[in-house]
Amino acid sequence: MKKLLVGMSGGVDSSAAAYLLKQQGYEVTGATLLLRDGQDAAAEREVNDARRAAEAIGIPHVTLDFREAFRREVIGRFIREYQEGRTPNPCIVCNRYVKWECLLRKAAEMGADGIATGHYARVKQLENGRFALAPSAGDLHTSKDQTYALYRLTQEQLSRTRMPLGEYTKDGVRQIAREAGIPVADKPDSQEICFIPDHDYAAFIEHDTGRRFPPGHFVDAEGHVLGEHRGIIRYTVGQRKHLGIALGKRMFVREIRPLTNEVVLADDAELYQRSFRAGDLHFMSVPDLTEPAEVFAKIRYNHAGAPAVIVKNDDRTLTCTFTEPQRAITPGQAAVFYRDGVLLGGGTIL
Repeated sequence: MKKLLVGMSGGVDSSAAAYLLKQQGYEVTGATLLLRDGQDAAAEREVNDARRAAEAIGIPHVTLDFREAFRREVIGRFIREYQEGRTPNPCIVCNRYVKWECLLRKAAEMGADGIATGHYARVKQLENGRFALAPSAGDLHTSKDQTYALYRLTQEQLSRTRMPLGEYTKDGVRQIAREAGIPVADKPDSQEICFIPDHDYAAFIEHDTGRRFPPGHFVDAEGHVLGEHRGIIRYTVGQRKHLGIALGKRMFVREIRPLTNEVVLADDAELYQRSFRAGDLHFMSVPDLTEPAEVFAKIRYNHAGAPAVIVKNDDRTLTCTFTEPQRAITPGQAAVFYRDGVLLGGGTIL
């Protein structure tokens, strides 16, 4: 691949990726994706920052309107998951269906050979011929490793992708950007879901759907009523803060029951489990899971991960059993599995 369309968000990572690829001799075009309805101030800053970075690097820059796909694939799924008592990770869906699928389609229309991003991960082709992701700089435990959020990428997508930051640390990338004179070298990282910058998921869902989610009962594991909650979309497994109930001891959300509109509370010790099931499976380093596998499993983006064994079930789900119990295994979140230093696959926790 010699001609690449690089996704540029206006941050230091994607800007440095574009710079490094140009230095390596690629013909690079920067592309900023318009994702949110209504061109708000934050979105305009992203476009302007990306454009300034492209100018400093000396590459052309375009903006691409993917708002329709983003609303359909990402926001629509996000709202449905919360309504069903699960806690989704919209970035995983966005990566698969918008940032890769739509961007690769546009790259082909523009005559580019593939795409590149500023993710901290490495694309490797294995001895079996398949493409897989390896953790950035060889360390799955770094806070910047982003393979967890990329487990749904397909073989065709990976084969046409470059990730030049996989060999660098965040500090190293910022230093490269400073030395190259890229104006966003010291821009802070974004920490929130891009379409909910104030973190108020419930308000966003109620505004978007025009629906109020009714109060219901907080209950314990035996079904005894403990108090009243403010609507199930305001809670997630493991949550302690903002419950709005005083019980004389620290209590946490253990389960959300949308059919009965109940939120189950328990003490911290009751949040630990050794096993769970996952569905909507996607495999990367292998075509499918045909036998039990010893893996290193992560159950959320900031989970440290732990040794486990996964077994495929007859109903197209799998069962993951950890060596040691793990806290707050949350339905709707992704479970991602690593073996032999690469991403084996993942699925959605049921």
